Amino acid sequence: MLPTIDSQDVAGKRVLLRLDLNAPCDGMSVLDDTRLVAALPTIMYLIEHNAKIIIASHRGRPKGSVPDDNLSLRPIALRLSSLLGTPVLCAHDTVGSDARIKAASLGNKDVLLLENVRFDAREYSNDESYARELASLADIYCNDAFGCVHRAHASVAAITKLLPSFAGFLIQREIETLTQLVTQPAHPFAVVLGGSKVSDKIGVITSLLEHADTLLIGGAMCFTFLAAQGKNVGASLVQNDYLDEARRIMKLAQSKGVALLLPHDVVVAPSLDNTHDIQVVSVDAIPEHMMGLDIGPDSSHSFAEALHSARCVFWNGPMGAFEQPVFAHGTKAIAQCLADAPDTISVIGGGDSACAVARCGLSSKMSFISTGGGASMEFIEGKELPGIAALEACKVRTA
Repeated sequence: MLPTIDSQDVAGKRVLLRLDLNAPCDGMSVLDDTRLVAALPTIMYLIEHNAKIIIASHRGRPKGSVPDDNLSLRPIALRLSSLLGTPVLCAHDTVGSDARIKAASLGNKDVLLLENVRFDAREYSNDESYARELASLADIYCNDAFGCVHRAHASVAAITKLLPSFAGFLIQREIETLTQLVTQPAHPFAVVLGGSKVSDKIGVITSLLEHADTLLIGGAMCFTFLAAQGKNVGASLVQNDYLDEARRIMKLAQSKGVALLLPHDVVVAPSLDNTHDIQVVSVDAIPEHMMGLDIGPDSSHSFAEALHSARCVFWNGPMGAFEQPVFAHGTKAIAQCLADAPDTISVIGGGDSACAVARCGLSSKMSFISTGGGASMEFIEGKELPGIAALEACKVRTA
C-alpha cells in the first residue's frame, strides 16, 4: 500500500501538491477540464483539513528554460478557481522570488498554483537541486499526478527524498482500478485496443491475454495483424518489423482460448486529408492506393455484439482517425456500446480513448477513465513507474 495523504495531519502545513493539470486551452479558456475535475477530491480534502496548498503542475512540453506564454498555467488557475469556488493564487515562477513570497504568506485553506514546472529544464532531468528548491516551499509533499508517474522528473521522483511524501486520492483510485484489471477482472473480460502502432501495445496485449476472454483489435494497428495473416492492406499503415510479433500474439491468444477479433470491413480513403473518395470495403478487397482509416459498419456491429456479454471491458485506443468526423464512426460505436451497458465495468485507458469518449459526450457513462494514457499502459504492462516507486521507497524509509 502506498503512503496516503489522509494518514497525515495537514492542518496548518504547507502541502506541495503535484497534479497533472495539462489541459488544452484557447487563450485563457480551458477546453477540456477532465484532469482538473479529477484532481478536485484531493484539493478539497486539503482545504477542508486546513492545509496551505501549493500546486505544482506542467502544461505541454516547453523547450529549454524559456517561459512560453502559450503554455502558462494562468488559464488553468482561472478554471480551477471556478471549479473549487475559491480563489486560486497564481505565481509567476516555480521556485523564484514570487513563488517563495506567495507560498510563505499562505493562510490555512489558501491555494497557490505555481507556474509550469517544465519552464525549468531541470524538471526533465530529475535534478535534485530543482527538487530541493521546490521542497523548500513546503512541509509535506503529495503526488496526485497519475499521468506523470511514469516520468522520472524532479517534481515527481527526486522530491520524495526531501519531504514526507504521500499519494493523493486519484493515484490511489488509479492503482486500485488498474490492479484489479490485471489481477482479478470480472468475467467475461473483453479488451478493446486501437491506435496507430502495434509496437506501443505489445507488452499490454501480452499482459492482458493472461486474463482476457476476448480481444478486439481496431485502429491502424489492425492492419499489421491483417498483413500478418497474408492480406493485402493497400496503403494502410503497417509495421513490417512487427509482423512476426503479430503472429506470435495471435498464436498466444489461440493457445489461451482468447477470442481475437479483427475487422472484416474497413473505411478507406486515398489519404487522411482526402474525404471525398471514401469507400467501405472488405479487408480482403482493399484497393492498392487506399488506406484504412476506420473500422467498417459491419465490424462496428460485430465488435459491439462481442461486448454485449462482457462484465468488464478495458478500452485503449480509437478504432480509427476519430479526429476526422467521417472516420469516427467505429470509435463512436464502441463508446455508445459501453454507455448503453450500465452493468458493465468499463475502464478507459486514458489518452486518445478518453478524448474520444469526451467528444462523444459519454464520459459520465463510463465506470472509470484513467487520467494517464502512458502511465496506465506501463502499469498494465508491469513496468516500474518512477513516481510510484519513489512513494513506495519513501514509505520504506519512514517505516
